[in-house]
Amino acid sequence: MLHVVLVEPEIPSNTGNIARTCAATGCVLHLVKPLGFDISEKAVRRAGLDYWHLVDVRVYENLRELFEKNKIAELRLFSTKAPRSYAEADYPDGCYLFFGKETKGLPEPFLAEHRENCVRIPIREEARSLNLSNSVAVGVFEALRQQAFPHLKNQGKMVNWPEQKEELP
Repeated sequence: MLHVVLVEPEIPSNTGNIARTCAATGCVLHLVKPLGFDISEKAVRRAGLDYWHLVDVRVYENLRELFEKNKIAELRLFSTKAPRSYAEADYPDGCYLFFGKETKGLPEPFLAEHRENCVRIPIREEARSLNLSNSVAVGVFEALRQQAFPHLKNQGKMVNWPEQKEELP
């Protein structure tokens, strides 16, 4: 099982997209306050997040509480400031993937404290960063790929799949 940690997320649609990724993959979603939006049952229902019940969402007042309530043996901190590519890291079962808020990323002291666990997604120098929900998807699926996609459906089933290939015009 993987854990996705969002530290002070600000944009509700990003967190909604990330929650959907967690629902589809079985990742636990950890949210560290302050949150830039409401996740009450009423707010979630109004937003039409029909998959929210599939997500194990845990909310914390701060990073200290997150670490006190969880045994975090392996963690990877995603940051545009990291020297190492996310593809160079390993992601063992139970790994926590940390992502910072949209406007500032993860706190600098936190990055410095866990320097050896910082990774980045390579992008063009002219670009600031990827969208947060895209970054989470990249990290989650790399980790799951390394683990051979445990507990996930490994093939699709097409309705009325033809037995033979038809020639295209």
